Amino acid sequence: MSHVSVLFCLFWWNLIGVFGESVSVMEGDSVTLHTDVTEIHEDDEIVWKFGAGSSVIAEISREKEIFSTYDDVPDGRFRDRLKLDHQTGSLTIIDITTQHTGLYKLQISGAKLTSKTFNVSVYVHLPVPNITRDCSSPSSSSYCSLLCSVVNVSDVTLSWYKGNSLLSSISVSDLSISLSLPLEVEYQDKNTYSCVLNNPISNQTRHLNNSELCQPCSAHLPVPNITRDCSSSSSSSSYCSLVCSAVNVSHVTLSWYKGNSLLSSISVSDLSISLSLPLEVEYQDKNTYSCVLNNPISNQTQHLDISQLCHTCSDSDSLIVLISFAAAESLLIAAGFGIFCICWKCRKTGEEVQICEDEITYVVMLHEPTFYKRNTLVRLFQTMLCVSVSLKQ
Repeated sequence: MSHVSVLFCLFWWNLIGVFGESVSVMEGDSVTLHTDVTEIHEDDEIVWKFGAGSSVIAEISREKEIFSTYDDVPDGRFRDRLKLDHQTGSLTIIDITTQHTGLYKLQISGAKLTSKTFNVSVYVHLPVPNITRDCSSPSSSSYCSLLCSVVNVSDVTLSWYKGNSLLSSISVSDLSISLSLPLEVEYQDKNTYSCVLNNPISNQTRHLNNSELCQPCSAHLPVPNITRDCSSSSSSSSYCSLVCSAVNVSHVTLSWYKGNSLLSSISVSDLSISLSLPLEVEYQDKNTYSCVLNNPISNQTQHLDISQLCHTCSDSDSLIVLISFAAAESLLIAAGFGIFCICWKCRKTGEEVQICEDEITYVVMLHEPTFYKRNTLVRLFQTMLCVSVSLKQ
């Protein structure tokens, strides 16, 4: 029985030597591999080795007065990263990277022979997974197709959760690749969903905002546009014809409301088309009207301003004429003021009337070139104002 126990202990010791102590660390952190020695004896020799080739990276010998790190082997990856504890011989790797992943071996020889191995795994910082609307996937009108994805990852698992319950997952081991995981939810689903990326020592989570992402694939809804419809013949001169429209939409309903009461509506399903919906209101109507474009999860509203839109179609032409006349009248007043200033100057400096007339003509041309063609009016301005100035002299 005692022989069996000894053999078992030897077998277990060999297993520890092969597989070693597992150490997981985040890239950029520091890790210390402990010797489990409280003090190095005078006759102790400590050697640290790395990798399959067992390259010596550190060595301590009090008897030979050796206390060194060899950070240029095997390929310089340990340069300025190794530190030895003078009292215990423990090895610290600072600012560790994925290049330092691997097997580390410790050998202590002296009064007794001791060996130890460490299997070090270095993990990079995880990105936050991204959730997008998957319009390439066919889904029913009541379901929203989503895709959670990450790029350039290794040794991770990507998972969908509904609350705290795991729905699905996908894993990758050593290769640095891109991962994606689909999910379908109902538009009106009120549950909480999250996509989680994790490795053995850390995780990143992205929560699903159903109302924001689960829009129809055509696009977010545009605000409908209300215009005056002059091409439509109203039932009487007291009514205003309007049209509400939206372009390039699908899976939507376009509606007219009077207050909170639905007046009329039109819907479109799969095709991306333009919609328009007419409405007639009285010019003096004081009710509130609005045009609403909606799908199962969102809506856009345009309120009607009757006083702004509902003038008679012919009135617009008259309005343009009035604006043009007012602008011309303003220019005429400005020209007159300029002429008066010039004539006043002529009176004070004693310039001749001809020079005064030339300057007036220039001012009139500057303010209204077409007005200069009316020679009679120009001459009339010149004569009236300059004579007026001469009389004051």
